[in-house]
This record gives sequence, C-alpha cells and structure tokens, in this order.
Amino acid sequence: MTETRPTPPADYTQIAYAVADRIATITLDRPRARNGYTITMADELADAVGRADRDPEVRVVVLTGRGRDFCVGADLSEGGFEFDAETGADETWQEPAGRVSRRIFAADKPVIAVLQGAAVGAGLTITLAADYRLASTDARFGFVFTRRGIYPEGASVWFLPRLVGMGRALDWMISGRVFDAAEARRTGLVHSVHEPADLLPAAYALATELVTTTAPVSVAVTRRMLYRMSGVDSPGPVHRLDSRLIASVAHNPDAVEGVLSFLQKRPPEFGGVVPDDLPDFLPRHEEDDA
Repeated sequence: MTETRPTPPADYTQIAYAVADRIATITLDRPRARNGYTITMADELADAVGRADRDPEVRVVVLTGRGRDFCVGADLSEGGFEFDAETGADETWQEPAGRVSRRIFAADKPVIAVLQGAAVGAGLTITLAADYRLASTDARFGFVFTRRGIYPEGASVWFLPRLVGMGRALDWMISGRVFDAAEARRTGLVHSVHEPADLLPAAYALATELVTTTAPVSVAVTRRMLYRMSGVDSPGPVHRLDSRLIASVAHNPDAVEGVLSFLQKRPPEFGGVVPDDLPDFLPRHEEDDA
C-alpha cells in the first residue's frame, strides 16, 4: 500500500480510517474490548462509510477490525442506548447495527468485510450488506440473539435469507448457535477462507483487482440494480431499466475504453467518477425510506 492518507485521530475515537491506492480502510479500533460494538462505534462507522462513498478517489472499502476479533457484538458497558430505559425510544430512533448495514446497502462503492476471530451479533449483522466477506480459519460466527433473550437487528432478517436461503437463516437465527468458517464458506455466507496471516493481504488483493480492472460507474450501477431491482415481481421493470442503460452506452467513454483496452490487450483507464457520472434515472440512492 502506498500514498496512505490517515484520518487525524480526533476525527474518530473508536474506529480508524485511511485511504491508500484508492482503497479506504475502515478499522474497528477497540482491541482491548474485542471491538465490542457501541453507539459511538456505530455512528462513526456509518459516517466513515459515507465519507468513503462520497470521495471520488476511493474505489473500494475494506472493513476490518484491529486485534484478534472482528467484533464480539454489543458492548453495553459504554452506556447503552441513547434513550431513557423507562420511557423508551421514539419512532424515529434507529438501532445501531442497522445504521451501519443500511449505510453499506446505500453505498455505490464495493465493501469487503474482513472477519477474524469472533464475528457475533452486531459484529456479523453489520457485514451482511457488504459485497464480499472474507474469513480467517479461526473465525467464529453467530446470530446469538435468541440465546440472549433479545431480537435480531441490523435488518439481518432481510439480508441473511438472500445470502444463504431461508432454511439456513432459520437454523442460525432460531438456534442462535455459533458456527465456524468452514460452515460459513460452505453455505455462502463468506466468499473465501484464509489463514490468519493471509486474510488481510487477500482482501487487499481483491480490492486492488476491483480498482484496476473494473469501471467505477459500471460497478455502482450494477450494485444498485442488484440490490434494488432483484426483488421486483417481474423482469419487466428491470428490462426497461436495462434498455435505458444500454441505450446510453454510445455516449459512455468508459464503454469505449473498456472495448479498446480489451482489443489492445492493456489495462483499462476508466475515467468515470462516482457519484458524479451515475445516470440520473437509476433507482433511488437513499437508504430505503430511511
């Protein structure tokens, strides 16, 4: 990694943020607490994902944790929630895991989650909206809510069945059992499994491949279509959007560059910028009804 641009420490207190080689690295940074999830961490993570998403120099986000664990779940020792336990929250309050998972969902940049050690509760649900999840061989996962007498969060009951199917989602969420990286890989929750020393290099290798071989506008359009159009009732609306997008290719410099670089057997140099060059007729970018 070169040309690192670290964020001044005063910006965040429980995470770290840096950019190098067009890759933004967001690191959960409470290793002594095993990266226990707090309200502060949630808000800093959501802000950092938005920061990377708005930065035209950033192409890919790597989400990782410092220390032996990615995140062991909620740490209520930091003060709990921001409402009075006696009176409860008002209707506008958003639970902290969903603040992050929905911001990742709304992003136009790919997100790679790097999961080592424990990734449990909020430490797992916030990653379900990521485009890739890479795990270490020692990783352990769990949607442990029923074993704590609480409820799923992070919009996980929407994301998880789409990743692994309803049967597997029911098993993991009803039982609350902890499972290993081999099961996570076999069922499609994680994309690959690596020895601990190889995990972060594998994530950066994937990020670098995305940076150097794909067009940022094309990636953003594809990501948005998959998340916002794959659940419609028929292919009709999708084909109508496809048609508008394909009709715009004649005026798209990235399409010309993609063909020329292929014919000339050289790496592409895509000039499109996200979000400035996104088609204005795409489905909404905002977090759905947030």
